[in-house]
Amino acid sequence: MPTANTFAGPAIDPGPGPLVDPYGRHVSYIRVSVTDRCDFRCVYCMAEDMTFLPKRDLLSLEELERLCDAFVRRGTRKIRLTGGEPLVRRGLMGLVRGLSRHLVTGALQEITLTTNGSQLERFAAELVDAGVRRINVSLDSLDEGSFRAITRRGDLPTVMRGLDAAQRAGLAVKINTVALKGVNDHEIEPMMLWAHGRGMDLTLIEVMPMGEIGEQRIDQYLPLSRVRAELMERFTLTDLTYKTGGPARYVKVGETGGRLGFITPMTHTFCESCNRVRVTCTGTLYMCLGQEDAADLRGALRASPDDALLDETITAAIRRKPKGHDFIIDRSANRPAVGRYMSVTGG
Repeated sequence: MPTANTFAGPAIDPGPGPLVDPYGRHVSYIRVSVTDRCDFRCVYCMAEDMTFLPKRDLLSLEELERLCDAFVRRGTRKIRLTGGEPLVRRGLMGLVRGLSRHLVTGALQEITLTTNGSQLERFAAELVDAGVRRINVSLDSLDEGSFRAITRRGDLPTVMRGLDAAQRAGLAVKINTVALKGVNDHEIEPMMLWAHGRGMDLTLIEVMPMGEIGEQRIDQYLPLSRVRAELMERFTLTDLTYKTGGPARYVKVGETGGRLGFITPMTHTFCESCNRVRVTCTGTLYMCLGQEDAADLRGALRASPDDALLDETITAAIRRKPKGHDFIIDRSANRPAVGRYMSVTGG
């Protein structure tokens, strides 16, 4: 007598499974740079005279959506769109609306955006309409002169109007501030009080040794362990288990009731729990921000109309995801730890 399975049809291929790296970490968060262009030239991020990529080298918005779809099928729950400055990419809102269908189905938990705020006044309401609920705004000074010096061309009142528009539209805003020794270190406490006073979280970030920017990294570097110790002399900081999916570790500031985050790639690495990969606007997949190993997804996208090769390329890349980064800031070194600019992979 035949067994129950003798006449069963062919096994159904469940397709590629979740993305798990060699250290058992599930890759559930991708940061996608939609452009290398930016209307600022921040001193820790870019050289003042940048040469940007020709349009032909960039993935089309349709290719970016297809790439993101592939990651969502493999268990990605969060997509962050970055740049450069993502809101200078023409047609970006079409991409956001396309990806938002995954929010409707529940396959995707969140679409977020990191921006310098220069275009927020124009796009805040549209972002909310497209399904974005939370954004990060990079802001390193509340002083117009210092802001202009750090960004080399940014206009602080424009960013402030963008923040007003974002909060009116209902976006939750987190401020990201890169701590720069001798530049904005005296502004950290006022920045925290200002952000918390507006109901916004603040995350402080250590400068990272990426790209030739014409500055000595050791001269910019401010350890956040020192910043935290100084804040603890005036404020009550209580560690939180709160997470947004990124590398920040948060505390609650008793006197303000707000949250303060610390991203410390130099003084305390966050690699052990890394669930992230980054894709550039040219389709290059970086498995680690602090390593140069990468995979070419553009070639896989354009080689075939189906996603079999793309899935194979992604799987092989995740199997090479390293345990941690190699960042180091050393005055004796004549070059950055990683040659590409932060704007290439969106930080």
